[in-house]
Amino acid sequence: MLSFRMELPCLCLLLLSCLQSLSAHNDFFTSIGQMTDLLYTEKDLVTSLKDYIKAEENKLEQIKQWADKLDSLTLTATQDPEGFLGHPVNAFKLMKRLNTEWGNLESLVLRDTTDGFISNLTIQRQYFPTDEDQTGAAKALLRLQDTYRLDANTISTGNLPGVKHKSHMTVEDCYELGKIAYTDVDYYHTELWMAQALKQLDEGEESTLDKVTVLDYLSYAIYQQGDLERALEYTKRLLELDPEHQRANGNLKYFQFQLEKQKKAEEDETGTQKERGKRETTEKKKKKPKSVSGHQIPERKKYEMLCRGEGIKLTPRRQSRLFCRYYNNNRNPRLLLAPIKQQDEWDRPYIVRYLDIISDKEIERIKHLAKPRVRYSLKFSVAWLTGYDDPMIETINQRIEDLTGLEMDTAEELQVANYGVGGQYEPHFDFGRKDEPDAFKELGTGNRIATWLFYMSDVAAGGATVFPDVGAAVWPQKGTAVFWYNLFASGEGDYSTRHAACPVLVGNKWVSNKWIHERGQEWRRPCGLNETE
Repeated sequence: MLSFRMELPCLCLLLLSCLQSLSAHNDFFTSIGQMTDLLYTEKDLVTSLKDYIKAEENKLEQIKQWADKLDSLTLTATQDPEGFLGHPVNAFKLMKRLNTEWGNLESLVLRDTTDGFISNLTIQRQYFPTDEDQTGAAKALLRLQDTYRLDANTISTGNLPGVKHKSHMTVEDCYELGKIAYTDVDYYHTELWMAQALKQLDEGEESTLDKVTVLDYLSYAIYQQGDLERALEYTKRLLELDPEHQRANGNLKYFQFQLEKQKKAEEDETGTQKERGKRETTEKKKKKPKSVSGHQIPERKKYEMLCRGEGIKLTPRRQSRLFCRYYNNNRNPRLLLAPIKQQDEWDRPYIVRYLDIISDKEIERIKHLAKPRVRYSLKFSVAWLTGYDDPMIETINQRIEDLTGLEMDTAEELQVANYGVGGQYEPHFDFGRKDEPDAFKELGTGNRIATWLFYMSDVAAGGATVFPDVGAAVWPQKGTAVFWYNLFASGEGDYSTRHAACPVLVGNKWVSNKWIHERGQEWRRPCGLNETE
């Protein structure tokens, strides 16, 4: 017992050292890289918990041994109390036990072995994810559900494409998702996840939650979406389980009243429409039908379709004009003996991919350098690296210059990004538009002429870079990079380069990019005379 209690401060120091790399206010859900640290933190906490359990077991074992010994002793003594106490040693030992040993036992029982575990837990709690992290991760799941058109059961059972570690959601997990959606006044997702929680309860899953609680949320969410009949149906089911439920009884009467009112309104409307229809029939015959123009698909829908691999607009004829080659950029001395594999990804805008352009060793070094410098945004984390951080960054910059022929001295620092749960980047332009004349004024290097993007990890599912306006999708492939011009040679912006990063469905997405600017390119990419040249 004593040795255990002496080891606890050492364990506290070990846990503290493991936590030094964590920030007290990190948005963990924005970065898979950051969340890996939490796994190790949790592992250390489990070790501390096991030590506490061992200490409790040791204490109980001592108490049990004492109880067994006295049980045997008192059984013998009470059979012949006077004869037993007639032995002076037995009389002395009885006095000693009651005066001293029972007091020691009391101290043993009252001894608090939780100190070490609780202090460790307290130390770690300040580094735990916050309510904001939990809500962020939940909303990311809902975003993935919408983008990739996944039903709640598919997510709950863990049947996602490319998963290595399948994970099942409990009733409580589904209920928590539904509650977060409810708090966000998102009744659509509230319904989906409360219905999934109810389904799992109906299938016999054990849970601390009861069906009444789930049905209460479910019926209200359905009512808020205007489906009175189904809301009434679930309210009746709730009342079968709990006939005295005050809110459900009130809702029952209200839903029934509203349905009657709705039914009457529909009957009146039907009669009015019939009368109006007779009058309008003749007029419609006289009028020529208007031509229906093709409706435009909203950008958000196009974006989500491309993320799912749908709606890609590359025709077979255009695809036949895309090639792959060994590339040395007009016999660049550094590429002459070791040309790079290059393949066309898209024709308009022209997007090209370079294969085996960054090594695993370089990738790991970049990630190592980036982690301590991470800054957090809503759905991913970023860091910026320069040649001052490591000479290898300068080597990579030179490689980009050799392949693109563009000056890197005026380019922005290498940006490294790690996408978290459902991490994405909404559709955007990399260049400054005419309505943003001061977009990069503080840099003094002109507009962003081109974008270079390294893929530093494979992604099991999702995570594509998509161009909604032209129906293009480029998928992550570790060790490759893609490149495109944001500006025409005339300096005008190429609006077809509007792009987005699809949410990561399964896996971990690391990228790094270089935004290349106009200044310094005067002789490397001469101006064009045509606006879209």
